[in-house]
Order: sequence, then structure tokens, then C-alpha cells
Amino acid sequence: MKKIIVNIYIVLVFCIFFTSCTSIYTPADQIIPEHIKNIYIQPVINATNQFGIESSFTNYIIDEFMMDGRLSIVNSPNETDAIVTVTVKRYMLEPLPIYDVNGVIEQYKLWVIASVSLLDKDNNISLWTEPNLEGIQIYRDTTRRQSGDSFGDGMTEEDARQLVWAKMSRNIVRRVIKGFGSVTSISSKKVPS
Repeated sequence: MKKIIVNIYIVLVFCIFFTSCTSIYTPADQIIPEHIKNIYIQPVINATNQFGIESSFTNYIIDEFMMDGRLSIVNSPNETDAIVTVTVKRYMLEPLPIYDVNGVIEQYKLWVIASVSLLDKDNNISLWTEPNLEGIQIYRDTTRRQSGDSFGDGMTEEDARQLVWAKMSRNIVRRVIKGFGSVTSISSKKVPS
């Protein structure tokens, strides 16, 4: 009987020891500073050869901030507490090796990489920068299909682009509101040159 009690005691000591040593470190959230009540969304800068994508992406970002509602959006950088800057660095449309019976490519991967930063205008400091924010959408192309032969889940490049803008806009708002660690950039090694 004493042997059983001693064994139980040893097991309890080990359990207490190992559970106290396995606590996981989680850094404190770095939320947006309290003095920032409004924000200016600088028009997206397009550093790619893809014409006309900047205005649509800017509108998606503004809409996402409006839906979130925690920060007011202002129309001038002179009357704001913070400025969001977005630069689209890469816009890649890759054909995937999936073919139909005629040897025509059926699927594509739209891959967009942007640099995003938040400037605290009152203190004139950069609060954070995401150098390689990524947006990916894989889709079946409906524009290259012959009439009457279409996919139910297909879309155009413009449809795929709008889905990418929506995902990236949500990530930008999440990063601004919730701070560091809420969205991460992809490794620079993964970005094609």
C-alpha cells in the first residue's frame, strides 16, 4: 500500500513539474495606439505592369475599414492620425498544368504580393511594415471555354482579382486594428524575382 502511495506521489510531482515547464510564451498584443481615431488610406501604388488595378484595390481597402467601423476614414492626409500605404509589388498570373481534352489550360493561379505600412502621423513614426503581404486565388478560367462547355465553378481573371483584393483588404484591416502578429508576410525567399 505504501508503495502505491509513493508511486502516485512521484507521478503527481512529475505532472506538476512538466506542466509548469511547458507553458507557451505568447507576446502581448500590439494594438493600435489609443490616440489614433481616424485613418487615411493612401491610394494604392501599382509597381507592376498590370494596368488599372490600383483604384479597385484602394476601394476594397476603404470598404473593409468602413465595414469594421473602429476607425473613421478621412479624405486628406492633413487631417488624419495615421496613414496606410499599400504598394502592389508583384502581380503574377500562372497557368497551372491542368489541361482539357484539347490541351488547353483550364486552371490558373493569381498571385499578388504587396508591401503595406502604417504611419503614425502625429508622432511621425512607422508603426509597422508588412513587406510581402500575399494574396492567392486558384481558379478555373471560363473565358477560354468554347460556348456551351463551361465549368460550374469557373470565373474570370477579374473575378479572381476581386477575391484577392477582398482577402488582402481583410488582412490589412486586421493588421492595423490588432497589430503585430495578426498577419504575417511571406518569406522574401518565396517571392520570385
